[in-house]
Amino acid sequence: MNQLQIPWQCKIALKLLLARLPIKYQSWSNIGIFRHGTMKDPEYALRVFTTHFERVRSLLSTDKHVVGLELGPGDSLSGAILGASFGFERVLLVDVGRFASNDFHTYEALIRFLQSRDLPTGRYNDCQTIEELLLRSNATYLTGGLRDLQEIPDGSVDFVWSHAVLEHVRRDEFLPTMRELRRVLAPGGVASHRIDLADHLGGALNNLRFRRTLWESSTWSSSGFYTNRIRYREMLDLFQEAGFASDVVRVDRWKQLPTPRRKLDREFRSQPDQDLVVSGFDVILTPRN
Repeated sequence: MNQLQIPWQCKIALKLLLARLPIKYQSWSNIGIFRHGTMKDPEYALRVFTTHFERVRSLLSTDKHVVGLELGPGDSLSGAILGASFGFERVLLVDVGRFASNDFHTYEALIRFLQSRDLPTGRYNDCQTIEELLLRSNATYLTGGLRDLQEIPDGSVDFVWSHAVLEHVRRDEFLPTMRELRRVLAPGGVASHRIDLADHLGGALNNLRFRRTLWESSTWSSSGFYTNRIRYREMLDLFQEAGFASDVVRVDRWKQLPTPRRKLDREFRSQPDQDLVVSGFDVILTPRN
């Protein structure tokens, strides 16, 4: 049976309404509303992590004593377990809020899955709490976003990764965030990012219909559908401005614009097709001297 497709206009209206209700994020996440990613799925979590890590492993100055930083872990602290299983010395999980599940069974399922793949998980024997899980992973969960990034020492991180996160960083914080990630990377460090440039309302460009003052307003940007709307070429330019060299390893494109150009806000209407049709891309970032 086909799932009911909710029009993007209704999604915006519903989220604007629901975000104003005095209900905690975890309650919404448990019923599939305002969910930050799908990293609770063990197989998916492992696939995402290995995609990023194996992509850059040969570029790291060392594969021993790696300090990893996951930007935007979302609903799960799986990055702590995965980093530890792959031998990381330390893992930093940085987000803009405390979104990670407190259900320890979620992490037990990941540990069992890793055991079935013969990955080391012995440090979690008899582990029973989230706090103990983080301690045994030598992981730190930071929920102050850019403010917490600014407290991480210079050159102390070897590997940064994020998956469908950078498009959610507030537009006015994007360049400062990238500059902080550049600052914390050690010499020989590397970052791997997956960026989803489709709207998060149905996979088109409906987010480009609105004028910037409305889209960036506190009401709209805090209602669970925000993306910063930075397009492909502009994002690459911002990476460079922050001090990174970019190696784009994959670009996904629509065959044609999924949203009519005439429906886009004036800010985007004049942008070339070759930029607007990019729906997502994968990029490796290394520090420029």
